Amino acid sequence: MTEASPPTSRGALLFAGDVYCDLVFSGVTAPEPGAEVFADAFAVTPGGVANRAVAAARAEAPTKLLSRLGDDVLGRHVYDVLTAEPLLDTSLLSLVPGFQSAVSVALTGPDDRSFITYEEHLGPLGLPDDLGAVAATHVGIARPLPPWVAGLRAAGTTVVGGVGWDHTGAWAGGVLDRLAEVDVFVPNDVEAMHYTRTGSALEAAKALAERVPLAVVTRGRDGVVAVDSANGVVVTADTIPVDVVDPTGAGDVFVASFMAGALRGWDLETRLRFAAASAAYAVTGLGGAASAPQPAQLRAFLRRSDPDGDWSFLDAPALTL
Repeated sequence: MTEASPPTSRGALLFAGDVYCDLVFSGVTAPEPGAEVFADAFAVTPGGVANRAVAAARAEAPTKLLSRLGDDVLGRHVYDVLTAEPLLDTSLLSLVPGFQSAVSVALTGPDDRSFITYEEHLGPLGLPDDLGAVAATHVGIARPLPPWVAGLRAAGTTVVGGVGWDHTGAWAGGVLDRLAEVDVFVPNDVEAMHYTRTGSALEAAKALAERVPLAVVTRGRDGVVAVDSANGVVVTADTIPVDVVDPTGAGDVFVASFMAGALRGWDLETRLRFAAASAAYAVTGLGGAASAPQPAQLRAFLRRSDPDGDWSFLDAPALTL
């Protein structure tokens, strides 16, 4: 592994989308009709795009969150939690009178999750004219990208794409046509294999890299594989074995940490290791945003876990705009 370069921030990370109030019950499955079940633990935490924004801020990357919440009691609680997060710029997070904040109840265990969600929809989000420099942003490619993405990309912003589970089961190949609009694509192995009709994460990553400069496929306990088609290399990284409490938001923590590592000029292997370690830490607690590691927490986790390799790159100074 090469030595870490000095911090190279040329702007903030931007995360735009819907913020949820997540009510997380752990150690429990959905009850049968008419039955009652009891959870081992409970947490109220920001969710949705807030998972990525908080994880990036805790990775010491200057971060902007563009979203809206209702002025209801849950929305105000989530707003207060997010505005108290160091390095997270919430000046683009607004409270909308009369709007009900999105709420998601998660019933979660080490290997399975169930959700109940209520959400209301507002119009599309728009970018302010005085946004400032944006080093990278994250967008979902399951639907057409917001019109402002192309403008940011033309100005030099790195666009990172993601995609979620296709509940229709179609896994339409046309979704991958939108990879022409992004620079990096980070799905999990199940998503990647379904969309590419391949039988392994590596095969899927190679197929995706024919469409996008950098394809990163996460594999849960099996780590991560990346294909950098721009430089013709394949890079893998292991994860750190942990006792999983709640896998919710692990992918969000991974991609946000990966993006934060890019701001520092870290090479691909270092970014993958950092992101995988951050995600491993996150699944040991409840909720994606609530469990994203701060630097001291991640260093302590690595001392306890004692994984192979040189982790001295984590001692790099914090980034500033």
